[in-house]
Amino acid sequence: MTETIIVPLNKLDVDPKNVRKSYRAEGIIELAANIKAEGLLQDPVVRKGDKKGRYFVTVGQRRLAALNHLAENGDVAKDAPIQCKLREGSNAEAVSLAENVMREPMSAADQLVSYTKMADGGMTIAEIAARFGTTETMVRKRLALGRVSPVLMELYRAEKMTLDQLSAFTITDDHEAQERVWNDLPSYNRYAQNIRHALTGEGVRASDKRVQFLGGLDAYEAAGGAVKRDLFDDNGGGFAVDIVKLDSLVAEKLEAEAEKVRAEGWKWVEITADLSHETLHGYGRRYPQPVDLSEEDQAELDRLTAEYDELAEQINADAADDEAEARLEELDKRIDALRDRGEAYEPEAYEIGGTIVTLGYNGAVRIERGLVRPEDDPRRKAAGVKQDGEDGEADVGKPRISHSAALIEDLTAQKTAALRIELANNPDIALAAVVHVMLLGVLGSAYGYGTQSALQISVTCEHLEASMKKPDANQALAELESMRENWGHQLPGNSADLWEWCLNCSREELLVLLAFGAANSVNAVQKPHDYYGKAGREHANQLGRALNVDMKKWFEPTSEAYFSQIKKKSIEAVISEVKGEEAASSVRAAGKKAEAVAIAERLIANTGWLPEPIRIPSVEIGTEHARSEAAE
Repeated sequence: MTETIIVPLNKLDVDPKNVRKSYRAEGIIELAANIKAEGLLQDPVVRKGDKKGRYFVTVGQRRLAALNHLAENGDVAKDAPIQCKLREGSNAEAVSLAENVMREPMSAADQLVSYTKMADGGMTIAEIAARFGTTETMVRKRLALGRVSPVLMELYRAEKMTLDQLSAFTITDDHEAQERVWNDLPSYNRYAQNIRHALTGEGVRASDKRVQFLGGLDAYEAAGGAVKRDLFDDNGGGFAVDIVKLDSLVAEKLEAEAEKVRAEGWKWVEITADLSHETLHGYGRRYPQPVDLSEEDQAELDRLTAEYDELAEQINADAADDEAEARLEELDKRIDALRDRGEAYEPEAYEIGGTIVTLGYNGAVRIERGLVRPEDDPRRKAAGVKQDGEDGEADVGKPRISHSAALIEDLTAQKTAALRIELANNPDIALAAVVHVMLLGVLGSAYGYGTQSALQISVTCEHLEASMKKPDANQALAELESMRENWGHQLPGNSADLWEWCLNCSREELLVLLAFGAANSVNAVQKPHDYYGKAGREHANQLGRALNVDMKKWFEPTSEAYFSQIKKKSIEAVISEVKGEEAASSVRAAGKKAEAVAIAERLIANTGWLPEPIRIPSVEIGTEHARSEAAE
């Protein structure tokens, strides 16, 4: 039974049974401003206190704190009469919990309607903020939603769009453009930042893999996409301005490729223009297994291979005609097609695995087959191997040998010592064992979970993609991934077979694999506040000198890769260093940074200059650098 009563403010106390114990101080001040402007809109729920005439506030503790704040500031009397609802105290905690949990914040759309009506009625943003007990910034944000198309607002109300997505559209008042962006963006790409970029971004470079995938900037323009040409680029460069149109065309073309792959019978097939290495490594993997070619296919493969070798010799000896190169390329394609028939996925791979259709760094279609989601991988489930202490039905009642934990530790230590000395005396098996553990460290995700080696050697493989802004544009990463895929096709699909596979490899094959595994563990990345990796980075320079690495082969300081990411003063310093002070003056004279970037790219092209962090210093510089670090 609920009764309405009037209680003086100074007779109200915090209820110890109120489940909510903390509040934002700013929130109390905001609520106090709202109560001052509108009055108390909802009566607190109280129960009789421990002392006569006093009451505990079971529901409305924030209101009580706000009223006390007003009383301290002299805005209300300390004994101001407060209308309350009196309830029995037997279920006070349940009532308090229900009041705090069973409520839902007002939607942004509903707030917009209320704020707009107030603003149209002549209230200022400050007055609206006071009335609603919120900040002026929040009022401005909600009023900004009025710029969004009513069509999109309805999608938000229907919970088909998030508030972040809705807010991204406030960057423009063009409702038609807003709706087009939402409809054209692929569902997997409707992030708030992508929406904003689609509405305001300068565009995507002609060298971007998405543009290349469509056939270049001209092909994109022919499909209806808007283009902005780069007047400083003599190679037909420029930007695809309509990013939504670009992504839509890419998604459409990728979907056509995906349809072909679906016909292969995979459990699932997905498309995405960007596939990070980290995402890929989150899957297990099944690889195709060798199968015998038919007699006809094998004969054709032998004939084509012989013709290829003969033609290649003629080309090397300058004895071939003008059509030889094209014929060699055609032979290569036909040979690859026949070799593909020499391997096939097992039925299980199709039952549990899937495929992602994506783009390589150069815009070519990249198909990742045989991917297994963790929840679909049977290798994560119990393998059926008996644990220590478990017996089968036939063993019930039979005596068995029992060992104490101490004795087991002693015996296995002696076993380990024997294994160590035997392995130390057999370099070939040791090489296979090291390669085995390195492969598990580098390619372990292909084998699921629980696969280990007896060797206590760990391989740490730093994911370089997270440190690069454009990992898909890095040629070295692409070639390393190609090598990884090549070995992936040759390695056994089951981790249990990997050890035997390593033992059957020749010493030359094991050394190549050892180099591959060691290469994946190299780390010369300098991260912010990294004070402990100097020695490792110096060794990376020593490694680069031993390998005769020419970084100009792997990196070019273009606008996108370098100059757009440094300040204008730094651009000026680069040009001064490479071309002299007179050339640097052209950078100073540039009105905008974009102009300075374009000038720098043109002046630095073909000079061989590289930024200091990516250089591999000569041995003299390297030795001097090592000495200086040792002296620190």
